[in-house]
Amino acid sequence: MGNPLVARMQGFGTTIFAEMSALALSTGAINLGQGFPDTDGPREMLEAAIDAIRSGRNQYPPGAGVPELLTAIAEHQRRFYGLSVDPAHEILVTAGATEAIAAVILGLCEPGDEVVMFEPYYDSYAATIALAGAARRTSVLRFPDFAVDEASLRAAFSPQTRLVLLNTPHNPTGKVFSRAELDLICSLAREHDAWVVTDEVYEHLVFDGVQHIPVATLPDMADRTITISSAGKTFSATGWKVGWLHGPPAAVAAARTVKQFLTYVASGPFQPAVAVALGLGDDMYLGAASSLQAKRDLLCDGLSAAGLQVARPSGTYFVIADAAPLGVSDALDFCRQMPALCGVVGVPVSVLCDDVDAARTLVRFAFCKRDEVLEEAVKRLGLLAAR
Repeated sequence: MGNPLVARMQGFGTTIFAEMSALALSTGAINLGQGFPDTDGPREMLEAAIDAIRSGRNQYPPGAGVPELLTAIAEHQRRFYGLSVDPAHEILVTAGATEAIAAVILGLCEPGDEVVMFEPYYDSYAATIALAGAARRTSVLRFPDFAVDEASLRAAFSPQTRLVLLNTPHNPTGKVFSRAELDLICSLAREHDAWVVTDEVYEHLVFDGVQHIPVATLPDMADRTITISSAGKTFSATGWKVGWLHGPPAAVAAARTVKQFLTYVASGPFQPAVAVALGLGDDMYLGAASSLQAKRDLLCDGLSAAGLQVARPSGTYFVIADAAPLGVSDALDFCRQMPALCGVVGVPVSVLCDDVDAARTLVRFAFCKRDEVLEEAVKRLGLLAAR
């Protein structure tokens, strides 16, 4: 009977992250491909989850999220960014940021609408836009500085532009968008009467004194911005799948309408635990960023010593390196060979791009691992320099 998968999804097979993680598992290579930490988050958060389970909070939570988490998200936005968010009408808890992105795009986009976004991009963006029957219009961030190309960005907008999907700090490049770049994006969104949907899951994982600027804090943007974040990255609990979005009530209601038919609700006993985590002191937040910055430096130095050209990131879990100096012409083939070459797994950036040639030799590595794992990875990467 042929392939039963609908046509709009036939370009989306097993994700590259799953493929590379399976390759690491089957070969015993160190997995620097998929972006999940190998240590647990704050003790207070873990204990709160255990307490919630033991106290019987194991049934469906409220559709919008448990009250203490809604309040904690609003307080977090006030504490860090000075934003005033109504927990009763302007926040929705989701099954991770991935569901938040899906609920917003499916709730706001009609077939034929266009979504402006940057590439390389997180792979769920393209798939969700396809599910909605919308079209993506991309602007390329080019190695090594990944600066916004104004001409390319302007050309991506059209009368059909419905929303801009922006990820800052940016996966996979580690770029933190500057105020000038954000102002340009916002001016184009206002000009085309488009929503701006911001994926800010790495908001606290920034380095070298760089500042993360939420789009919702910029002039005349709160009424057209939907902000998305999650607990997974900040608190090293990616398996809990607790995310959220906030924005104008009508937009949140649209996302909630869709979300209730995706997962309905999720992560019941983890939600009150995340509320506890969000209220932890500044030392927890600063410590997480400081620890990751040291890990970034360890891996970047190792990649450079192995002969790759490195773009040192300003945030996230990830660093992109160019393997061309090693004679590599195709990073996808190179990543599939890396376990045999050096016992390390990375992810080819080209699979996260429409313009494949812009990233043909680029590889993304994750540094959200224990120091001893990174040290062993750096030692193994040294084998590449001896090829």
